[in-house]
Amino acid sequence: MKPTLVHDPETWNRAIVNLPGSHLLQSWEWGELKGKYGWRAERWIWTKEESIPIAAAQILGRTLDLPGFSSRLEILYCPRGPALDWSDGVIRHSVLDDLVVFAKRRGAISLKIDPPVVLGYGIPGESDEENVTSGQSITEELLEAGWRESSEQIQFRNTLILDIRNSEEALLAGMKQKTRYNIRLARRRGVEIRTGGMEDIDLLYKIYAETSLRDGFVIRKPEYYQDAWGAFIHAELAQPFIAAVEGETVAALISFRFGEVATFLYGMSLDTHREKMPNHLLQWEAIRWAKEQGCTVYDLWGAPDRLDPSDPMWGVFRFKGGLGARLVRTIGAWDFPARGSLYWLYSIAKPWLMSILRARGQVQTRSLLE
Repeated sequence: MKPTLVHDPETWNRAIVNLPGSHLLQSWEWGELKGKYGWRAERWIWTKEESIPIAAAQILGRTLDLPGFSSRLEILYCPRGPALDWSDGVIRHSVLDDLVVFAKRRGAISLKIDPPVVLGYGIPGESDEENVTSGQSITEELLEAGWRESSEQIQFRNTLILDIRNSEEALLAGMKQKTRYNIRLARRRGVEIRTGGMEDIDLLYKIYAETSLRDGFVIRKPEYYQDAWGAFIHAELAQPFIAAVEGETVAALISFRFGEVATFLYGMSLDTHREKMPNHLLQWEAIRWAKEQGCTVYDLWGAPDRLDPSDPMWGVFRFKGGLGARLVRTIGAWDFPARGSLYWLYSIAKPWLMSILRARGQVQTRSLLE
């Protein structure tokens, strides 16, 4: 069972879409997007003798130019992967061993993975808590094999998942009473939802930029979203939804789909007309769209690492939970330090570098809106 390098987008997407845990961030399109912003994508597939794919890993590589080093250094990242049946020990061990060999041969500082390995469901200590012992066992295996839980969780460790196979009536019935009320309230108060397209990207960015300044998170320059949103909209893998009141745009979201999973990746809103609950109606229309596309799962993308009311994401978490979604807790991102001393130095330096970049990013975003 040896990996094969794949160079064809159709072959790649067709192979991974049917693998357990396949994700939008393992799609060919995501690798192409990252290729425009300093990363290089390599795509590997493991097959059975019958050439049936049993595992896949899209590995992104980025070269670092660090002061004091004559050679160029590289970090590797397999976003939301590798995709495989993590309950199959033979496949799991074989793929992880191959990834370690790959990282060492490349002379990389480290390789990061963040696989969809579930530790449990629900909030610990509450009635809906359910732990998955196999997830803990896999973390112990990773530690024994030299992997380390990453201090840099690029994606959300936890998320909320909504099973949308039921009828619309059943989905509404599964929501919190207040959420159902707010969806109907939005309609009564004149919130109108339309689907967006390529022509709306500038509008979406403006709202997203204002949201970032209000809520204190950093976003990229407009060109990135022209690609990140535009490429997927053009490929019919993403759909914007835009909310307006009396013709004035007040909120929007962008939902992506890959295989049978739709993912809510971007949400944005203005302060005006928030009392009319446009975000509730936006989510409902996105869920209905996902069902029409043949999706069975709606991933609300993101929950706090610390499941505590003091966490800044707690309000968003409760909003998502009101839609009837189930909290999924995963093992998060893990690093293999292929070059131990350099990995240690990089881990110390990166938070400092990121704080500088975040400060610059907020200044740039504010200047674009002036």
